[in-house]
Amino acid sequence: MPSFFRDVNLPAATAGFVAVLVGFTSSVAIVFQAAQAFGATPELITSWMWALGLGMGLCTAVPSLVLRQPVMVAWSTPGAAVLATAGLAAGFSMAEAVGAFMLCAAMIVLVGATGWFERVMNRIPMALAAALLAGVLARFGLQAFGAAQSDWPLVVLMLLTYLIGRRWAPRYAVPLTLLVAVAWVLVQGRLQTSALTLAWARPVFTQPVFTVAAFVSLALPLFIVTMASQNLPGVAAIRAAGYAMPISRIITLTGVATLVLAPFGAFALNLSAITAAICMGEEAHADRSKRYSAAVVCGLLYLAIGLVGAAVTGVLLAFPKELVLAIAGLALLGSIGGGLHAALQDERHREAALITFLVTLSGVVLAGIGSAFWGVVAGAIALFVQQYGIRKHTTP
Repeated sequence: MPSFFRDVNLPAATAGFVAVLVGFTSSVAIVFQAAQAFGATPELITSWMWALGLGMGLCTAVPSLVLRQPVMVAWSTPGAAVLATAGLAAGFSMAEAVGAFMLCAAMIVLVGATGWFERVMNRIPMALAAALLAGVLARFGLQAFGAAQSDWPLVVLMLLTYLIGRRWAPRYAVPLTLLVAVAWVLVQGRLQTSALTLAWARPVFTQPVFTVAAFVSLALPLFIVTMASQNLPGVAAIRAAGYAMPISRIITLTGVATLVLAPFGAFALNLSAITAAICMGEEAHADRSKRYSAAVVCGLLYLAIGLVGAAVTGVLLAFPKELVLAIAGLALLGSIGGGLHAALQDERHREAALITFLVTLSGVVLAGIGSAFWGVVAGAIALFVQQYGIRKHTTP
């Protein structure tokens, strides 16, 4: 821990904060909907935030400190969307939902402990993994500039601040942009402070009930979308950033944490891609070996969300959505550019990587599975068609 205090700096701390701001505000409403779909009371919703904050915080901060690499864990946003839809459609109780969360967690532990998932990831070419990451992140870049549609003065001010910062103080471009944006909304009186309250979150235990219907309708879809739409691009983010992490052990850790915290509302924890790119990029720290400090800051903030859920939730939700979208897109510009460069530099893989990028960027959802999975499938098919047997036909 003493080395962490030596390694952390303002850009790293800002990257950790921006990661939490973006990850939390972009999807917390979906988590609330998922909880309400199972008839959650306000006390149960608070318990969900306690469990998720605790799980994400510990699974992010502790491995990052141990490995001295930025391990980023988040909740499953597409998983929450699946739960919100299935819960309302079939009328499952909270007890059945908790049972499904635990079954999903057990499957995640299985694929992590056996190394199955990591072996599959090892067979995906780096160009396709980089294209996958770029496609996931590029949507946030588009949303950043799309936010100008509803608040162009704020977005233009942030863009100009970022560009000036990159010109004269590149290490502090993102912190400076965030500071100017917050000052702007404060002057305009647009910070929504009405939701700010101070209260400790209280966990509420729900006795799980295991049913076949909940396994088929909740646990299985939750497992599939978490692995395909979250862990898949999460590993791509790690490898695109050049880190060599024990993927299987981290996946196992997220499964165990979910299993333990599921009775309190932790429906699915997984590797992150969006927030990982923020904390693994050059903007987080000039020294790659010290970027873990950004992840530790992120993990500590997640812990704060869990322990003082209502207060931190109010702070994060007080920012205008345009500010959140713009700071996310600007913070990810470097990672988007790096992903595209890595994806397209090898001419042999260029077209397959481009297909992966475009399918992922499209946001298409088929059979309930998001575009990240289908982008890899499309790119792999393209690569197979283009290169299968090529050596045999060109060998003299």
